[in-house]
Amino acid sequence: MNKTSREEPAGICPCGSECAIERALAMVGGRWKLRLLCTLMLDGTQRYNDLKKKTAGITPAMLSSSLRELERDALVTRVQYEQIPPRVEYTITEKAIKLWPILHRLIHWSRDEEYDGDSEFAEIIQHRIAEVRK
Repeated sequence: MNKTSREEPAGICPCGSECAIERALAMVGGRWKLRLLCTLMLDGTQRYNDLKKKTAGITPAMLSSSLRELERDALVTRVQYEQIPPRVEYTITEKAIKLWPILHRLIHWSRDEEYDGDSEFAEIIQHRIAEVRK
């Protein structure tokens, strides 16, 4: 067999063309999504303007787009109250809360630190889960 007839491997990723890691990273990727998820995780349910204030530098168009994508991927729920003026609130979902320990581990990994467990966030996680299940 010569070099020109040798077959190249289909890809390095064992997932093939539907890579689950790429899908997961697309759900939380970008400049703003993780910041929005962290705000909702740590501060609880937020109104649109509160999220805008707490996410310095984000444009209204990018905030709306990011929130729509997070909602599409079931990481955030959006509740619109029929009142004047209109009120919309965003809440982190249980699916996104399950992501928190993974992100915590990633923080330690990025700092070359040993992972010390999720004990410092256990109360927040339990509180958010209870809030979401109401």
